[in-house]
Order: sequence, then structure tokens, then C-alpha cells
Amino acid sequence: MSTKNKTVAKEFSWPVRVYYEDTDSGGVVYYANYLKFMERARTEFLRSLGFQQDQLQQELGVIFAVRSAEIQYIKPARFNDELTVITSIASLRKASILFNQKVHLVSSLYDDNASETVLAEADIKIACLKTETFKPAGVPASINEKLNKEFYCGS
Repeated sequence: MSTKNKTVAKEFSWPVRVYYEDTDSGGVVYYANYLKFMERARTEFLRSLGFQQDQLQQELGVIFAVRSAEIQYIKPARFNDELTVITSIASLRKASILFNQKVHLVSSLYDDNASETVLAEADIKIACLKTETFKPAGVPASINEKLNKEFYCGS
């Protein structure tokens, strides 16, 4: 799925602080933890729109699951760094959403010129699935409408 020629209507930002538990033996954020930071940002993104994932499961019988992830690691984050995860919608499909997410370094004890440095960037494809069968389901109309209205201006 190409994200070229797409225009983002709005971005969602979620702050993250790097804790000791997030780092590896080298003192930098363990690579898989960037995916955790992005997962939290997507969850908070949905919550900001009024959608709780447990309610979607109980009331509409759908869940969201990662279908694919393409991530580039650019620079490391370290213990106690302040980060921001920027989330935007690159593509909306009937049963999936393609998110573009960037982890920015906001401030660091290790880098005085750190402000807004991009540390990692990913395209994360999320599939909407039926809770009981794990088969594809259409993204609920209420979510699709809100995303189209507030966060997506694609073709």
C-alpha cells in the first residue's frame, strides 16, 4: 500500500517517558519497545475519539490486530528521555487502517540538540477482525466516519 499522494488532516501526539525497564544492557531503548510505544499511542488515539477497545469488542464484536509493521530505527533513545509518538492515518480501507507513526525525541540528558529528532518511523497496518472468528470485519461505521472527518484526507 503506497502512502504517497496522501494528505494528513490531523496528527495525534502521545507523550512517552523512557523508563529503565525500557532499556537494554547498552542503556538504550530495546528495539521492540518502540512498537509498544506506538501501540499505546494508537490506543490513546482511539480513546481520544471516544472509542475504547474493550467496548468495541463487547458491544460491536470487533477487535483490532496488527497485520503488518514496517519500521525504521533511525537513532536510539535512552533512559529518562522524553519522547512523543506522532500518529497519523495513511490509508483507510474497508477492513483495515494503515497508520504512520513517528517517535520523536523531545528532550534528553544526553543530547542538548535533541528537540524533535525522529528516532523511529513505522507504517503499521491494523486489521479489523470479528471477535469470535478472527476473520476480517468492516471497520465500524462510527469509527470510519470519525476518522474520515477528523484525521484523514486521502484518496
